[in-house]
Amino acid sequence: EIRLVESGGGLVEAGGSLRLSCLASGFTFSNTDMAWFRQAPGKAREGLLCVSDTGDYTWTSDSVKGRFSISRDNAKNIFGLQMTSLRADDTAPYYCAADVECSAVVGPLTEHVMVGYWGQGTQVTVSS
Repeated sequence: EIRLVESGGGLVEAGGSLRLSCLASGFTFSNTDMAWFRQAPGKAREGLLCVSDTGDYTWTSDSVKGRFSISRDNAKNIFGLQMTSLRADDTAPYYCAADVECSAVVGPLTEHVMVGYWGQGTQVTVSS
């Protein structure tokens, strides 16, 4: 069974930091491109960052560039999202995604990019 389990969400003050983790199982993690998305209520789905299977290449949305970073540990099947300088408009559920086309995750195609597998999401709430 393929599973993506996110953790690390919560409530943080504006300007603060949070780290999300995604534990993957049931597929060959080290051969799979991975991404983080979010979708605030009433807003379109937004691809934030994507990393290639080896971790050699990353793609980052302009909305989080310089504030968010991505990581992966192929030995432990863990995928991470480090968020700093959080703002109230970062509030949303955040989703880990596997088997994606990274070049389409960020940018104008983000709403339509095909995703192989989704996590259940973890809520991030930033108070202003």
